[in-house]
Amino acid sequence: MMTQRDTESTARRVEELIRPNIRALAPYSTARDEYEGELGIYLDANENPYENGYNRYPDPHQKALKRQIARIKGVPVERIFIGNGSDEAIDLVYRVFCRPGVDNAVSIAPTYGMYKVAAAINDVEFREVPLGAGFSLDGDALLAAADGQTKLLFVCSPNNPSGNSFPRGELLRIVERFPGVVVLDEAYIDFAAQESLLPELESHPNLVILQTLSKAWGMAGLRLGLAFASPRVAEVFAQVKYPYNVNGPTQRIVAERLDRSVADQVRELTGQRERVMRELSGCPVIRQVFPSDANFVLVRVDDPRGVYEALIGEGIIVRDRSRVAGCAGCLRITVGTPEENDRLIRVLKRME
Repeated sequence: MMTQRDTESTARRVEELIRPNIRALAPYSTARDEYEGELGIYLDANENPYENGYNRYPDPHQKALKRQIARIKGVPVERIFIGNGSDEAIDLVYRVFCRPGVDNAVSIAPTYGMYKVAAAINDVEFREVPLGAGFSLDGDALLAAADGQTKLLFVCSPNNPSGNSFPRGELLRIVERFPGVVVLDEAYIDFAAQESLLPELESHPNLVILQTLSKAWGMAGLRLGLAFASPRVAEVFAQVKYPYNVNGPTQRIVAERLDRSVADQVRELTGQRERVMRELSGCPVIRQVFPSDANFVLVRVDDPRGVYEALIGEGIIVRDRSRVAGCAGCLRITVGTPEENDRLIRVLKRME
């Protein structure tokens, strides 16, 4: 249990983790940053003055959209960062906290590949700690992999590609014991029975939680990701990002779609997930179906490339994860519509 003194101490430690050049950064600003509300005549940004719906620069701080997300998520506006997909926030945590060629990051493995790619782009050593049997989380192994130069620790729950969630108590233990910043990726949390760790943000200033509107909310084509963090970390993210990282049409479309509930779709997808898992367990070609709390299912087969290519021949594409360490023989199958799932199951049941 974190005390108020613990929380304050962690906040001071996080401030010290920010790279000195980032702490000293004078961020880019616009003339409109100085004003609240609507102005009548805009002669500050060298825009084309003729209205066509796209001639003005978008709000660089996404104020209206953040207020809407704050209501939905129950998180104060000052703790919200909106990015061009979650990948922008992943890149930002490296740029804010890790000195290239000096610091390192620790991560579970297998997991989402962009953590490793972003580390390589930022010249940050990336230390992978294999998950245990059944893709279980070994918090002690993760913590043991860290040293004095470890600034970040990545955990994805529910995890991609394994699909399983990790125990809430173990996740909090890692956050409380790790001296750096823990990045918890909850991209698939809407499909899980386990609750988000968003309520823990206030007492854990070293926790950054990633979520997305690409999965349950069905907005993958709009590329909008969310990071929830301490007000200070969210502020630094906003200072380091490029000014207009989320375009105006995207902000408007997302705001409109956020007013529509996706609860029915999520219920149907989770129901279809359970059905797909049952049906796949009876397919001769499937050797193992792993438990899933996400909108996909990981399965093991004897000939992953052969099954993958046979599905391609039937017009069905899945993800071959068999070359990923810890996923030998595995294919990752996204849960589709009932009709798409019907066809997938029929094709797999014909395979020997």
